[in-house]
Amino acid sequence: MSVDTIAANRHRNRFDGHHEVWLFGYGSLIHKADFAFVERRRASIHGWARRFWQGSHDHRGTPRAPGRVLTLVPEPGATCVGMAYLITPRVFDHLDHREKNGYLRHVVDMTLDDGAQVEGLVYIADADNAAWLGPATDTDIAAQIASAHGPSGSNRDYVERLASALRALGADDPHVFAIEACLRNIA
Repeated sequence: MSVDTIAANRHRNRFDGHHEVWLFGYGSLIHKADFAFVERRRASIHGWARRFWQGSHDHRGTPRAPGRVLTLVPEPGATCVGMAYLITPRVFDHLDHREKNGYLRHVVDMTLDDGAQVEGLVYIADADNAAWLGPATDTDIAAQIASAHGPSGSNRDYVERLASALRALGADDPHVFAIEACLRNIA
């Protein structure tokens, strides 16, 4: 299963004509910046929470055995800590391909580590995309993650690297850390 969003993202041109754009990363983009950037800073967005509710059929799983990766869901009062990258628009070709399985670019206000407020983009997989898996118990999410493996590696590795990166940022994320704890109990 795939829902290729590359073409749709190319029509989301809010920042056409800009020489630089802020990008917010909340999952693997925190620790795997495989693209050129001008600047990288700790940042946060408000009103959004990380959840392992998106299926990964192309990176951390397969069409027959999808993994679970992060997306953002609206949550009043929540703060999501991640990484902001100042990028040039030419990076979008790479990012649109990397995030093609259901993720669309959305405009978001973010707070940089020095308190500055900036507008930028974030990739979010909404509930109406074909790869959406939705909520499940922490135990069920961890069990699916534990058995999933795709072209980018094991789904378990994705969770462990993210949890480590969040700790390095000093970010507390109960959902991510609960899934990590459940994974420790799965051989």
